[in-house]
Amino acid sequence: MKNTLLNALIFDVDGTLADTEMAHLAAFNSAFAEAGLDWRWDVPLYRQLLSVSGGKERIRHYMQVQNLRTIDGAALHDRINRIHEIKTLHYEKAVREGQVTLRPGVLALLESARDAGLKLAIATTTSPANVSALLGSALGSRWRLYFDVIEDASTAERKKPHPQVYLQTLYRLGMVSSDCLVIEDSFNGLKAASAAHLLTVITPNRFTDDHDFSGAMAVVPDLANVSLHDLMDWHRQASAERSVLHA
Repeated sequence: MKNTLLNALIFDVDGTLADTEMAHLAAFNSAFAEAGLDWRWDVPLYRQLLSVSGGKERIRHYMQVQNLRTIDGAALHDRINRIHEIKTLHYEKAVREGQVTLRPGVLALLESARDAGLKLAIATTTSPANVSALLGSALGSRWRLYFDVIEDASTAERKKPHPQVYLQTLYRLGMVSSDCLVIEDSFNGLKAASAAHLLTVITPNRFTDDHDFSGAMAVVPDLANVSLHDLMDWHRQASAERSVLHA
């Protein structure tokens, strides 16, 4: 039987480490207004748009669906980039003002895992600016010291549900999938992790609580009542079951 020890935790960011989506939604709408656009996304629409990973990709998808593409090529690319830059500034401001905080149990789990000698990693396809704004506010200026590996949109161009970000995280950790456990919040995240053969715990939020989480190792409301010991037990049991299935 393969080694079933848990040696690393890999975290998604948006919706997983923190309930960020309302702040992102408000930032998108502020950016649209600042750019002179009459677009306004509400919560039901944004829930649908979250099936598209990546802010720029989300804007492009919305324009295509609404048939709003009056320009094309480089001009379209530049316009989307500019809207997204404005949106990022609004999101960073919201984080600085304390509108976004870590989800219950996240900080305690990060600290207990680090104290136990586990590796910690981030695997997200959000922008480095968004990651830095959130974790700098939540964990302080030395937040990067919490994590052994950070993979984001600057290093993994192919968005979830493609497994690129998880495969690169494993490579940089120097580990195989059976060493690790992923914490995610969405169908796209689960699909990406599963494609990299990673066991996954799901903590849904108000924007993802209707997603299909078939195949997740566990689905829990949040991490408030989940200890590192719990994760180690779940990982050991699921790894043993997986080994039997593939024997």
